[in-house]
Amino acid sequence: MRLLLTSVFGPFGVNDRFGRAENKMELFHNQVTREQGIFSFRFHHPSFGLYFLAENILTPATVLDFPDLDAFKKEIKKNYDYVGISFIIPNFAKAKEMAGLVRKLAPATRIILGGHGTNVPDLENLIEHDHICRGEGLFFLRSLLGEDTGRPIIHPLINSSYNKKIMGVTIPDESGVIIPGVGCANKCRFCATSHFFGEYTPYLKSGQDIYDLCCRYEDEMNIRDFGVLDENFLKMPERAMELAALMEKNRRFFTFGIFSSAETLAKFPSLDFLLRLGVTFIWMGVESKKEVYEKNAGVDFVQLVRELRRRGISVMTSVILFSEQHDKTSIWEDIDFAIELNSDYVQYMQLGPIPGTTLYKNYLEAGKLFTGIPFEEQHGQDKIWFHHPSFTRRESSNYLKKAFAREYAVNGASFARMIKTNLDGFNYCRSHADSAVQKCSLVYKKLLDKIKPFLSSIRMLAFNKTTRELIGTVKKEIRNITWRDKFLSAAVRLITITAMIKTKFFSDKRHPPAVRLLYRWSECS
Repeated sequence: MRLLLTSVFGPFGVNDRFGRAENKMELFHNQVTREQGIFSFRFHHPSFGLYFLAENILTPATVLDFPDLDAFKKEIKKNYDYVGISFIIPNFAKAKEMAGLVRKLAPATRIILGGHGTNVPDLENLIEHDHICRGEGLFFLRSLLGEDTGRPIIHPLINSSYNKKIMGVTIPDESGVIIPGVGCANKCRFCATSHFFGEYTPYLKSGQDIYDLCCRYEDEMNIRDFGVLDENFLKMPERAMELAALMEKNRRFFTFGIFSSAETLAKFPSLDFLLRLGVTFIWMGVESKKEVYEKNAGVDFVQLVRELRRRGISVMTSVILFSEQHDKTSIWEDIDFAIELNSDYVQYMQLGPIPGTTLYKNYLEAGKLFTGIPFEEQHGQDKIWFHHPSFTRRESSNYLKKAFAREYAVNGASFARMIKTNLDGFNYCRSHADSAVQKCSLVYKKLLDKIKPFLSSIRMLAFNKTTRELIGTVKKEIRNITWRDKFLSAAVRLITITAMIKTKFFSDKRHPPAVRLLYRWSECS
């Protein structure tokens, strides 16, 4: 038996019958730093679930990630028993095209549809398929293939992002991904992932499990920094505390970027624990200035963000626009509230009634959803797809663009803010009374060493006053802390100037490189 697991095909971020130019296959450049020009982070991320599934079955499998259509056609002619197509709702048309090609070119192959796109209403009658996997996929797939569903889970070793560039400079792939579990107990009404997976399902149930995985990464890939793909990682505080204790006991330290709700952070006696845990980045859902979500009740976000950044922890805050209480005045209160927080990064996301969520159900019952809006336009970064009493679809696009531009104008480039946060973290940890916190200064020292060659280029290319001032305040101090390499700084300047010219006068489109990995194929030979 043979299995092909594939994401949808490229190209991405172009206007064609399968997609839209504004929906880029880049997390930061699509919905965080999108209006920051040359300073926008350009990262691609693997389709993590495909690798996780392939690692945890016994059946010989191929993972095809971000193929072009010709590569997909070529692959499906190789006599697979099953083809699993993973897709999100904006990629519905691509999944439909791929399923149709399987029926045409490999009619004996059975089709499995998976991913958030399976929540599309009446999907059973819209896309060719033999099986649909909704929710957690590993146990589904093992059961379908006749394998032991209770077999221990093996976490794959893969980079959290790749093909990375900042200001045109290639950044090494030095981070791994950790997926401790799926789902979230908070289950906010708009959240597609928590509704899709339901209550939290842990894969790595203890701090020991995570620590052992980190050691595997370091031993096999020399990776010590991780993106933790978990909706609310600190929701299991005992697991986090055990992980911190193991790192200190064994003197083997790792760093993490995590997702967390504010109410979860408040349960720890001190934010210094996050430093002992190795947290250097937190993505936190603020959603609104008004306390419309229980997870944010009573939280002073301005103070919380300030204290996190003072400790060197970069913060990404996310805010939802075009909710029910927003009109053309009140929406600016939430836009400006996000600006006031002065986090390192801000994600403004349009309220999106995604099938499968409580929000979608409520809006469908209220007759608020527009009909005839293509799935490829339902992504939250251009026009809303529901009736709003105060905004047209075109206005929603304009307001969103203005929100990102305003945040950048007031707070400067996220790259510059992140540099300031790293410097503050170095100073905070270096002078701390707790030796466990003191040692964290070494983490920030290494980050500042890597950042220093960019300083002159940032100031030279910053047409944004706040960005220039930010770099001006930190440049001298960083130079006193770190090594100096005039040749490297000059090389970075040349690369960044070239990248800016290319972006301004040609194109900034980037597509994720295609990946093809084989699992256990030797057993078929």
